Amino acid sequence: MTVGRPLALRLHPEDDVAIATRDLEAGAQVPGLQGATLRTPLPSGHKVAVRDVAQGQPVRRYGQIIGFATQAIQPGEHVHTHNLAMGAFERDYAFGVEARIPGRPAKQATFNGIVRRDGRVATRNYIGVVSTVNCSATVTKMVVEHFQRADALTAYPNVDGVVPITHSFGCCIDHHGEGIQQLRRTIGGYVRHANFAGVVVIGLGCEANQMGALFMAQGIEARDTCVPLVIQDLGGTRKTADAAIAAIERMLPAANAYRRQPVPASHLTVALQCGGSDGYSGITANPALGAAVDLLVAHGGTAILSETPEIYGAEHLLTRRAASPEVGQQIVDLIHWWEGYAEREKGSIDNNPTPGNKAGGLTTILEKSLGAVAKSGSTALMGVYRYAEPIDSRGLVFMDAPGYDPMGATGQIASGANLVAFTTGRGSCFGSKPAPSIKLATNTRMFNRMQDDMDVNCGDILEGLTTVEEKGREIFERMLAVASGEKSKSEQLGVGSEETVPWMIGAQM
Repeated sequence: MTVGRPLALRLHPEDDVAIATRDLEAGAQVPGLQGATLRTPLPSGHKVAVRDVAQGQPVRRYGQIIGFATQAIQPGEHVHTHNLAMGAFERDYAFGVEARIPGRPAKQATFNGIVRRDGRVATRNYIGVVSTVNCSATVTKMVVEHFQRADALTAYPNVDGVVPITHSFGCCIDHHGEGIQQLRRTIGGYVRHANFAGVVVIGLGCEANQMGALFMAQGIEARDTCVPLVIQDLGGTRKTADAAIAAIERMLPAANAYRRQPVPASHLTVALQCGGSDGYSGITANPALGAAVDLLVAHGGTAILSETPEIYGAEHLLTRRAASPEVGQQIVDLIHWWEGYAEREKGSIDNNPTPGNKAGGLTTILEKSLGAVAKSGSTALMGVYRYAEPIDSRGLVFMDAPGYDPMGATGQIASGANLVAFTTGRGSCFGSKPAPSIKLATNTRMFNRMQDDMDVNCGDILEGLTTVEEKGREIFERMLAVASGEKSKSEQLGVGSEETVPWMIGAQM
């Protein structure tokens, strides 16, 4: 920590709390406490009250309500789950009053992308093996294992690999219901993904998610680069694996013919994710990613914010940036749906944050959401999409999803994201295929501990060594580098083959 850096940060003049910048002992003199001292030890990233808060009164961080005092709180007290809880309050949605369309920069940023024959641009050149149902997952992995041999792809240096896309669903669900429609939309998004030069789709044969119905619903056509195989029709596991291997071997020469070339940054579609968040997420990595998003949008690119429960309590910050009242109302409607869903399931949206989030200093979903929304930057919200729905807007958009990171990222990739930017404070080891994932650490301590997993350290913002804007530029440049083929840390580790988790809705029967 830089010498002279304050022991705690008060982020807004209206805030009732300050955030510890390091582990603090009882009795520490914290600026802003008006002569009071810490009453108990305070872990790094946690909150200390800077003024009296009466029982039942709101507590603010970022100038926004993060909860309500469950007992009287005095200056110098630790503010956390023992004295802060959720409560209802009115939000001012003010549709569009802060919508901002950035001007284009004089010089267009570029990256070395892979231009498909239909004009779409990829950041990786994979061949995919996609399961329609869990029952075909083992065959899918057998096929991929064949191409993981040391010499299997030596003759095809421009092919980044053969990737399995498996999941745990596909059967025992209403054949015509919303659940199977959403699963097909997700699988269809992967089959059509620009990062796949070719795809083999493997089904069992008797599942609810029938191959023919999947292809018809998603407008997918069988061809040389999209081969459907059904295990029961082909005579079993080994014969299907052999047929898939043969199909991929026929695809490899054409896939290898692709070469990277300079393309505008407008061809980047970046999934925004945060996981294993802590008390610094909303101070360092998320605002820095937001600054990178502003740059991306200015260059004509697209960023997908997601995880609806993790904008709960901060949705009014997005509605104020809505490009139209209709877009703003769609956000409000999603929030109401999730409120009803939690009530029907006898749950609470405040079950998120996780135990790890709380250990890192976050107390309520309101506090977590306010930090999470910072990933979206400051530009106008151009559209709201269903889970795994193809994105047809440029700029910042929102996609509905639960707050489970792999599930949200799966939907974003199915929607067309060709890159993932993932902030973490506790140390998430997430990776994704076929879209590479860049990991952004919120604090230096964790970054140093987990350097094999982390791509960018945003902790130096807290230490006064750089600014949010400078770090945003660094993140944007890293996006361009990884999109150009530089391997992210998760790719170097081989992470990403087990992280496809579709959001399965509807009754399982």
